[in-house]
Amino acid sequence: MMSWLTPLLFVALTAVFAWQHVRRTGAAAGPVAPPSTCPRCRAVLPSGATHCPSCAAPLQAFELALARVVSAEPAADGPMHAMVRADVCVGCGTCVDACPEPGAIAMVNKLAVVNVDLCKGHGECVKACPVNGILLTTGEAVQRLEVPEIDVNFESNVPGLYVIGELGGRGLIKNAINEGKLAVEHVASVLRSEALVGGAYDVIIVGSGPAGLSAGLEALSRGLRYLILEQGTLSDTISKYPRRKALFAEPIQVPLYGDLWVADSSKESLLKVWTQVIEKTGLVVTTGQRVERLRAAEGLWFVSTPGAEFRGKRVILAMGRRGTPRRLGVPGEELEKVLYDIAEME
Repeated sequence: MMSWLTPLLFVALTAVFAWQHVRRTGAAAGPVAPPSTCPRCRAVLPSGATHCPSCAAPLQAFELALARVVSAEPAADGPMHAMVRADVCVGCGTCVDACPEPGAIAMVNKLAVVNVDLCKGHGECVKACPVNGILLTTGEAVQRLEVPEIDVNFESNVPGLYVIGELGGRGLIKNAINEGKLAVEHVASVLRSEALVGGAYDVIIVGSGPAGLSAGLEALSRGLRYLILEQGTLSDTISKYPRRKALFAEPIQVPLYGDLWVADSSKESLLKVWTQVIEKTGLVVTTGQRVERLRAAEGLWFVSTPGAEFRGKRVILAMGRRGTPRRLGVPGEELEKVLYDIAEME
């Protein structure tokens, strides 16, 4: 009798241990479930909601703030596969054309996404990517981003300092516009309880791309004392977009303006629309002011440019991630054919 009880007991114990292991590791390895309440106002969300029914915030805006933080390196074993740096991808689709495996990499919401089951690790997409946004790896790592630490209000771990737009890791114009509006909404809500400070702005916005302009428009609509500082020309961020930079294909609600629908048109069309938005709303952008230093003192932020220093209660960084290229200083670099930024994805 004992001859068959022993293996039966062994099988039973193995099943129990296996079940406990799956229960412990499943939450960490599985996909992140959509929130049941709004990350901002904690209102209950109906199933399949895309916007909060209470505060009207687009739920997609909180994907990074709610995403899991991965600190461990991917496992060393397992087959090689491509991995997209989602904070670098510009949505050009060059990798899709270069991949020899149909369906292994595809554009999803204007971002390159790898199907690990179909990817064979050829590396053709890595060589084809014009922004070095793809690498080969092993394990389960997908869509890794290196982004600043921010909360659902886009406030960083430094109190009073906000990060929005491409600098925060989300390059799509739609996201930038939403983030600018949401950040200023939070600034306005916290400033209600603070005393007035003579000569200080309520909010200083660094950068006049879609995120910075959206933040400025929201500040203007709420009657805040705002200042937008741009190191280049008006909407310089947009004018320097690559010629195949992905825009957006659905209407976006822009503060003080209404629905903005540019569809998948050119950056020139978007720049024209932004100019019309600024003219219609009276938004003021101070150009030619390169911010070189931020410091916090006496409950205020001091923002320094080469010729001036401004004081503000809050600062929103919206200057993108493209930086200012160093020039060679040689004859001919002013010609139209000489470029210091990526212009042609091909």
